[in-house]
Amino acid sequence: MRLAPLTALSEQQNAFHERLVARRGGIRGPFEILLRSPQLGAPLEELAARCSGDSALSPRLRELALLITARALDTQHSWNAHIGKAVAAGLDPVALARLSRGEDPAFTREDESSLHAFVIRLLSDHFVDEKTYTAAVDQFGEAALIDLVVSVGTFASLAMLLNAFEVDLPPGQDPPFPDVTGSAKRTP
Repeated sequence: MRLAPLTALSEQQNAFHERLVARRGGIRGPFEILLRSPQLGAPLEELAARCSGDSALSPRLRELALLITARALDTQHSWNAHIGKAVAAGLDPVALARLSRGEDPAFTREDESSLHAFVIRLLSDHFVDEKTYTAAVDQFGEAALIDLVVSVGTFASLAMLLNAFEVDLPPGQDPPFPDVTGSAKRTP
C-alpha cells in the first residue's frame, strides 16, 4: 500500500476504528484508507454497509453488481474479497470466471443478464440507453434500480480508493485478472 501504517489515532479515528472492528471484524481493504479521513470515511462506510445489506436488490444481485464494478475498474482486491460471497449467494462460478477474464459472462438468468447490461452501460458509457434502461426497470422496479445505481457508485468509490492507494492483495491471494498488474495494465 502506498500509505504508511498509522501509528497513532485521533479521537475521531479511534471512534471510527472501533465501529469498523465491531461491524466488520477488522480493518481491511478500503477501510484502512478511510480510517485516515473519518469525516468522509464513516459516512461512506455506512453507505457501503447499507448497499451490501439493506437494499431492494437480493444478495446475489448485490454481489454481482460489486463484481461487475470490480472488473470494470480492475479492482482485484474487491474481486477477491467478494468472489466467494458471490458464489455462495448463487452466482454461476463459470460465468464469473469469464467475467474476470474480461469476456462476455453469458449469464443464463434474465435478472443477471439485465443487471450486467445496465451496469456495463453505466460504467462504460456513463449513460444507459433506453432499451437497457427499460429492461432493467421492468426487471427490478424503480426502487431496486435506484439502489443498484447507488450501490455501483459506492462500490466504484471504494474501488478507486483501493486502486489509487494500491492496497495489496492479502498474502496468498492470486490476482484474478490476467490483464492487470498493479497500477500498470499488461497488453495481451
